[in-house]
Amino acid sequence: MESWFLLILLGLLFAVDGVGSSNVTYDGRSLIINGHHKILFSGSIHYPRSTPQMWPSLIAKAKAGGLDVIETLVFWNLHEPQPGQFDFSGERDIVRFIKEIQAQGLYACIRVGPFIQGEWSYGGLPFWLHDIPGIVYRSDNEPFKVKYFSFLIAMEMFSSGVSRTVPATDTPLRFGIMAVSNGEIENEYGMVEAAFREKGPPYLRWAAEMAVGLQTGVPWINACNGRRCGETFPGPNSPNKPAIWTENWTSFYQVYGDEPDIRSAEDIAFHVALFIAKKGSYVNYYMYHGGTNFGRTAAAYILTSYYDQAPLDEYGLFRLPKWGHLKELHAAIKLCINPLLSGVHTTLDLGRSQVAFVYRRESVDGAAFLVNNDTTKTVVVTFQDSLYELPPKSISILPDCKTEAFNTGKVSTQYNTRAAETWQKLDSIEKWEEHKETIPTFEDNSLRANMLLEHMNTTKDNSDYLWYCSRFQNELSDAAFVLNVTSSAHVLHAFVNGEFVGSTHGSFKTKTSTLESKITLSKGTNYISLLSGMVGLPDSGAYLERRVAGINTVRVQGEHEIKDFTSYSWGYQVGLLGEILQVYTDSGSSKVKWNTYGSSNHQRLTWYRTMFDAPAGKEPVALNLESMGKGEAWINGRSIGRYWASFLTPKGVPSQTRYNVPRSFLKHTGNLLVILEEESGYPPGISVDTISIRKVCGHVSDSHLPPVISWQQQNETGHNNSKKQPGRRPKVHLRCPPGRSISRILFASYGTPTGDCENYAIGNCHSFTSLPTIEEVT
Repeated sequence: MESWFLLILLGLLFAVDGVGSSNVTYDGRSLIINGHHKILFSGSIHYPRSTPQMWPSLIAKAKAGGLDVIETLVFWNLHEPQPGQFDFSGERDIVRFIKEIQAQGLYACIRVGPFIQGEWSYGGLPFWLHDIPGIVYRSDNEPFKVKYFSFLIAMEMFSSGVSRTVPATDTPLRFGIMAVSNGEIENEYGMVEAAFREKGPPYLRWAAEMAVGLQTGVPWINACNGRRCGETFPGPNSPNKPAIWTENWTSFYQVYGDEPDIRSAEDIAFHVALFIAKKGSYVNYYMYHGGTNFGRTAAAYILTSYYDQAPLDEYGLFRLPKWGHLKELHAAIKLCINPLLSGVHTTLDLGRSQVAFVYRRESVDGAAFLVNNDTTKTVVVTFQDSLYELPPKSISILPDCKTEAFNTGKVSTQYNTRAAETWQKLDSIEKWEEHKETIPTFEDNSLRANMLLEHMNTTKDNSDYLWYCSRFQNELSDAAFVLNVTSSAHVLHAFVNGEFVGSTHGSFKTKTSTLESKITLSKGTNYISLLSGMVGLPDSGAYLERRVAGINTVRVQGEHEIKDFTSYSWGYQVGLLGEILQVYTDSGSSKVKWNTYGSSNHQRLTWYRTMFDAPAGKEPVALNLESMGKGEAWINGRSIGRYWASFLTPKGVPSQTRYNVPRSFLKHTGNLLVILEEESGYPPGISVDTISIRKVCGHVSDSHLPPVISWQQQNETGHNNSKKQPGRRPKVHLRCPPGRSISRILFASYGTPTGDCENYAIGNCHSFTSLPTIEEVT
């Protein structure tokens, strides 16, 4: 949904020298940092969605891509899992993350919440807030504000090295504040503010006053979220405020059952260039690197893989041409920086759907953005007595009002193809062991109630799972009945007398589901055990504390009667016994009996374990779980996330099959893999894969533009008087990833080749020396 919001942004902007916070102000043109106007390109990289070992590489690649700022959310529930118990260790060490950003000469924009959404479980709020009497999240509510302010104080103390529950980093780092926009202190609050009525505006004012009280100098600036802010954003709510785009979605989050959302490099570049042409001054790519939702951190129905289609993919590899095309865009815009920031802005019509945005500085220099809004036609426009060809829906950038440095619709950078290679098949049945999860009965549970309890308030987010157990008498032997259960949980598995009788699940769009299954009851006491499961907690909307989930009704229908168990006595068990014993760890694994794989009849809810060695080399590692159903996977006691391979997309394939295993999770040999399988997966079908870029390609024609760096070089030598200069020619430039070299040339054609980098062919015109020539120089 395209929309814009009047919100606050609390961001933490740190100076590149690490001495202290920068002085950040603004005017109607841009943010002003230490007295200098800035046009800034920012990218979202969330520290807990990668590992500390990955941070330096991710930040370096972002910088090489032309970014000035790294943006991250702050995940309150990650840092304060229990009231007053703080954790800033490992991937939670936000100060270490910020220092790495500083060390590489970039700014850090920190979105501190309290609510972040971000497809993160419960929107980043700790679930224990739910138990505070009288609390109302995200409103002018004293209990909520007090708890959040206490968390901010703990963050401040940690960053300053004053008090912490984990070892300090080398030097104190005070939080400075950069204020730009949209929800860095309250993400997308404009979408819910009306629901809180008179409690909404005071809360928003409190958030701003709190920031000011921390001596942050946070301004109120409205901003835009979405894909087309160059077209949809009406502009700042004051002529004295800059235009800010806080979330430019490079793809979109993906839920189980959905296909990936692909957004082209050309489309992203067009809308960024248009936003800048219309006096935009700050663009943040959400996400620049999405990463992985490890453990149980993903929100409801969200995939473990997060924004894999971003310029840096889930594993931190370049996704080309997206990364390269945006790098060229940033370089071209920065060639225009002086006229953009201090020039006079004018607009010229060039045709029915064509326009020029021109910036001039007292006839000294200028820059122009030539826009073709026609989505179907290539057009030739006249600008200052010169002709320019503009592909459909594209923008040409002229840093000197003469020379085309870049066109958003002409991709000259290389493409690549990511591939997985099987390192080890875990297909040796003899090496797998299994442990069947105990199906509890009413007598096993000490927590009891004469009603169906709400799921989330009972589990307190300590587990995805809640058992509902009951018992009843039946006077007939081997009688046929129908079990009917309605549920607002995400998954339901039903057992009668310890035997599996059926399951059902909802979806991101379908919030409730119904199970109707034929069952056979014994004479005497019968047991119903229902496992309610969540695949992440909700992360959006007003009054999150009022949301409900779990089993709603239970009925058993016979030939002559219907028994309603909704108000029966029920016993409850929070979590699975294997979770409670932590059988996915070395120590917990020894607490239960493991049997040879397949030594007894299959049961839903089974734990599996095996060992494997880490792949050689440094390539990213993934676990291929396509043969499994639904569950969670741990390696050496660390969860790599939930999986749900049985939930198929409309094309009949799983939404995700490979699951990221960071190298830092692995030992060289003897890695313990434990799988919790809820359904009927086949563990020997699992493989350990390596992920790499296996193929690169490029395509240019005489209508493409030379690399932007060649424009810079020519401009520096003074040869900038014509559109085509010596040395400035379109080029195919292919480069292998570090540590790899070209093994063979698959295809080369100079002429009129057809197709793309996956499907290609020689055209009507072709030089037969193309391939030999390329092979000779490689």
